[in-house]
Amino acid sequence: MPPITATRSVTPVPLYANKVGPFHNPSETYRYFDLPFCSPDRIIKEKKEALGEVLNGDRLVNAPYKLNFRDEKDSAVACRKKLSDDEVAQFRNAVEKDYYFQMYYDDLPIWGFIGKVDKEGKTHPSEYKYFLYKHIQFDILYNKDRVIEISARMDPHALVDLTEDKDVDVEFMYSVKWKETETPFEKRMEKYSLSSSLPHHLEIHWFSIINSCVTVLLLTGFLATILMRVLKNDFVKYAQDEEAADDQEETGWKYIHGDVFRFPKYKSLFSAALGSGSQLFTLTVFIFMLALVGVFYPYNRGALFTALVVIYALTSGIAGYTAASFYCQLEGKNWVRNLLLTGCLFCGPLFLTFCFLNTVAIAYSATAALPFGTIVVIVLIWTLVTSPLLVLGGIAGKNSKAEFQAPCRTTKYPREIPPLPWYRSAIPQMAMAGFLPFSAIYIELYYIFASVWGHRIYTIYSILFIVFIILLIVTAFITVALTYFQLAAEDHEWWWRSFLCGGSTGVFIYAYCLYYYYARSDMSGFMQTSFFFGYMACICYGFFLMLGTVGFRASLFFVRHIYRSIKCE
Repeated sequence: MPPITATRSVTPVPLYANKVGPFHNPSETYRYFDLPFCSPDRIIKEKKEALGEVLNGDRLVNAPYKLNFRDEKDSAVACRKKLSDDEVAQFRNAVEKDYYFQMYYDDLPIWGFIGKVDKEGKTHPSEYKYFLYKHIQFDILYNKDRVIEISARMDPHALVDLTEDKDVDVEFMYSVKWKETETPFEKRMEKYSLSSSLPHHLEIHWFSIINSCVTVLLLTGFLATILMRVLKNDFVKYAQDEEAADDQEETGWKYIHGDVFRFPKYKSLFSAALGSGSQLFTLTVFIFMLALVGVFYPYNRGALFTALVVIYALTSGIAGYTAASFYCQLEGKNWVRNLLLTGCLFCGPLFLTFCFLNTVAIAYSATAALPFGTIVVIVLIWTLVTSPLLVLGGIAGKNSKAEFQAPCRTTKYPREIPPLPWYRSAIPQMAMAGFLPFSAIYIELYYIFASVWGHRIYTIYSILFIVFIILLIVTAFITVALTYFQLAAEDHEWWWRSFLCGGSTGVFIYAYCLYYYYARSDMSGFMQTSFFFGYMACICYGFFLMLGTVGFRASLFFVRHIYRSIKCE
């Protein structure tokens, strides 16, 4: 949307009040007039919001302050109100919880705290004094007829005492100062990007990248060297065995060549997981492409949420095609049920989580509660776009008639898997597989969490993209290595294991959520806790499906390659 210009000759740019909420609980935000601020017009006009803005929790209404272009004001009265003892208690509770407000002027964000707690020289909370700020100073920079920058300062001397429950008369006031600047309009959003590109932040980011790159190089070099040498020895040994006596007993991964391409259990669920993982991988790549070309600049409100909803809907055909195609390759018969499972595998848990969290938000009267109209729009997108594309993709996948490419014939009866030590079972292998990719992204995770669940701004998408590529490489290599060791131990059930090992990084990220919540953040309260752990569970589950798909695809390529390189009877 092109920004609104403000001149003396056009309609004044309105100042919109967005929301208020506890500073440390980013999900727990309320409408501005949920607190008993006074409105001079008596009529609260709501601004129409786009889908992404509503999903972001924005609820813009006209603010009680008038900021006409280059019209300076000194201690103008916005409105007067007599606060009842209940309203005083409401404000005091908000000040105690460190409430802030957010407003927008010409698409530029403004923040400020609504009050302060005086703890100086007081030892017990019952002695604290609570004050409401009643005077805001707006400082606005402009270039010709364009607004470039705006900030709000609270007057520390204009205070209303809220300590006692008694009626109080409040006169809400404001001042406006205009100042010319040389900053061009195109660069007005740059100041919001600076916080994440300050030298010390960049140093940490690049240290993270270098650390991850060294990890990747060492790991890939180490694995490639070992695997190449071991495989070379295996190939030489198996070639000599073929030239020697035919009745000599085979050992190692060649011994199970008749079982290694035996289709996995629960093939419908496996195909659905691959389909969903492929869709989420495509979605992530598209989001990165948009981020790298600058679509998600700071405070482009709701752009990311809009992109996620639209691209997820449009990529559902990939999930349908991949799942149905692979299911038919595995000689599955009920492809319709497989498509239903694919459609519900990620959306189902996400929908249930949303229903619970939206109910919590409604109970709290928070802006995170989606209006009925928005829910209808999302249901229509799912019904009219996501589902038809999923079905079309499934039909195309079923009709692709692709056959599973197995270099070895599968025997009629499976061999018995020899007893293996405990550390070769699924959970220890998943722990080993997830730890290395997680360690490669660990440092960057803090900045992402501080941006999503805090008030930092994340803008260095190029570094994040490099970290994502590193994550994919490490996941692929570690899964391939563990698959080789599993086959060498004559365990042929590698299909699900490679998927679980690849996706186990998602479990580590969720474990990091626990650490971040309790050790690195000041979040509290049932609503914020449920939102944090509920939506992070969905995100980590998405990571599990996506990285599990990457791990399996890498392992499948590797297994096909090594069995194609030997002569199998």
